[in-house]
Amino acid sequence: MGEAGLWAGELESVFACVAGRFSRVDLRWLAEYAGHRVPADFQHLLNGASWDADAVRDDLQQYVAGRLGTPDGVLIVDDTGFMKKGITSAGVQRQYSGTAGRTENCQIGVFAAYASSRGRALVDRELYLPKSWTAGAGRCRAAKVPDSRGFAAKGELARAMILRALASPLPIAWVTGDCAYGQEWRMRRTLEEAGVGYVLAVPKSQQLHAPFGRIDQAIADAPDEAWERRSCGDGAKGRPAPTRRTATCARWG
Repeated sequence: MGEAGLWAGELESVFACVAGRFSRVDLRWLAEYAGHRVPADFQHLLNGASWDADAVRDDLQQYVAGRLGTPDGVLIVDDTGFMKKGITSAGVQRQYSGTAGRTENCQIGVFAAYASSRGRALVDRELYLPKSWTAGAGRCRAAKVPDSRGFAAKGELARAMILRALASPLPIAWVTGDCAYGQEWRMRRTLEEAGVGYVLAVPKSQQLHAPFGRIDQAIADAPDEAWERRSCGDGAKGRPAPTRRTATCARWG
C-alpha cells in the first residue's frame, strides 16, 4: 500500500470516529465532499446539518491521544485572526489581529493545539465575542449565537479549553502560551493546582511576590549562575543568535 493508500485508510478511520455525531447517513461520508469544486456542500455540512460540534471535538481529542499522545505532551494555547469585510459574522469588529500584526476588521479565535514527539494537531477552539457583541442580544441571535453565551476574555476561553483538555484522554505534562495568557493569574493557579507544568510568557512589567518586584528587575538582578542556555529552535528567519534575553531560562530556587 502506497502513501496515498495509507492516508486514505487513516482518513476513513477518522470519519468512522465521528460518524455517529451526524444524524443523517449521507452526511457521514465526509470524504465524498472532497470531490466538489465549490464549497456549498461543506458550508451546508457545517452550518445547516444537524451535528454536535463539541462531541466531535471530544472524539478528536480521543483520536489525537491515541495517535500522538506521549507522557511529555504539550498543550499550546494561542489566538489568531480571520479577516472579514462585513459586520454580520459572529464576533467581527475592528480589533488587533496577531495574524495581520495590526488592527483589522476580523474575527478572533482562541485555539488549543497538542504537540508531542509524534506530531501535532489542533484539539479545541473558542470564538472570542467582544463586548460590542455580547451587549446586543439581537445581533447575537441574528448570527445564531446562543443566548447563554456571555462575554469571556481570551484568557478565560483559554482556561476553559485547558480544563477540558486536562479532563480528556490527552496526556499533558506542560502547557505553554504567550504573554496574553501568561499574565492571567487564574490560568497559572489552575495549572499549579492540577500539578501541570507550564512555560508562559509574561510582560516585563509583571509583578512578582515580594521582595522581587517587577520581573524585568528580578531578571536583571539574577546572578549569572541562575541561568542556563536553552535553544528555542529555528524562527521565521532561521536560528537566532543566543542571547540572555531570547535563549536562556531562569532556574529559581
